[in-house]
Amino acid sequence: MDSRAKPLPDMHGITVLQLVPSLEAGGAERTAVDIAAALVAAGGRALVATTGGRLVGELREAGAEWLQFPAATKNPGRIVWNAERIRRLIAAEGVDIVHARSRAPAWSGLMAARRAGVPFLTTYHGAYKPGGPLKTWYNSVMVRGDAVIANSRFTARRIEQQYPRAEGRIEVIYRGTDLDRFDPAAIDPARIAALRSAWGIAPGRRIVLLPARLTGWKGQEVLIDAAALLADRGVADVDYVLAGDAQGRTAYLAGLEARIAARGLVGRVHVVGHCSDMPAANMAADVVVVPSTEPEAFGRTAVEAQAAGRPVVVSDIGATPETVLAPPDCAPGQRTGWRVRPGDAVALAAAVEEALALGPEARAALGARARAHARGFGLEAMTGATLALYRRLLRRANAA
Repeated sequence: MDSRAKPLPDMHGITVLQLVPSLEAGGAERTAVDIAAALVAAGGRALVATTGGRLVGELREAGAEWLQFPAATKNPGRIVWNAERIRRLIAAEGVDIVHARSRAPAWSGLMAARRAGVPFLTTYHGAYKPGGPLKTWYNSVMVRGDAVIANSRFTARRIEQQYPRAEGRIEVIYRGTDLDRFDPAAIDPARIAALRSAWGIAPGRRIVLLPARLTGWKGQEVLIDAAALLADRGVADVDYVLAGDAQGRTAYLAGLEARIAARGLVGRVHVVGHCSDMPAANMAADVVVVPSTEPEAFGRTAVEAQAAGRPVVVSDIGATPETVLAPPDCAPGQRTGWRVRPGDAVALAAAVEEALALGPEARAALGARARAHARGFGLEAMTGATLALYRRLLRRANAA
């Protein structure tokens, strides 16, 4: 994989409207901001229509424009009305391309773009589950545009299997990470100490970190069970941090807290909510785990952890074989992390124990390999490829 940064395409005079439900936390939201910033840096104009969220400030700082818009609605009547509102936006703002990052706003964007005669494309940020005929039709909006961005080869294969007609319009563009933010040399130790204090971690304790929103398939329950197994084995100097929003899932949060208590892990497993300083969080961790029980369409968390030189343990499903090197796909001395069976607390505990047991030299060597591997998923590669796709779509539209 060529990770070398290339100059961004000239985007002067080009306006792109991105549609995303919100700008809170997540891959779609983070990517929308990153692409908007790159577009502005390349001389273009970036508009993002969304309900808003914690990333709006960063979006504006990059020189992009936030259009407050009910993009999260799934109400069919409002989706149709949103299409007319977007059509008016296209005309009023001189929009050249509409780029949707979620299904509900994609329906509005598709209708509006077709009426306005401008290119429309989508990005698959997740591997949508197949369902009955109605859900299959609803999901199909993501392959109805002029191009479809898949955030991994795994995602591209899923799209082709579910929607063969999309073949020829799919482009794999890996989710990009701002590697400079996760460079260990760039992290002030005071930031790490502040997080440890905020999380209630005592000095000298090691940390196993699971950074993900609190939802069942992200594997928090599996990690709690693995932590109990490790405690039974005498691994007693480790705390476990679940860092992520519950996003209103109060029943799931209560279930996690009950599970922690039932396993005798109160004070050892910390549910800390959203973390706004993930570079420092990764540096605070001795091991980062991504124990998802359903496929990750890309796996940004594992890439960020590797960029920080941390050992990672991930579930061996989805795109993780593309983002984490581990046997049998590489020699043991080339691994950048561990891949284990999803939902298997015993396997997760064994891998975490092995990662925690690394000596200083082995840990440093693994960290160097992990950082080198992460360079293949840099932000510049993603933004450059996306802007180049915008240019191709415009040339094609102008030639039609």
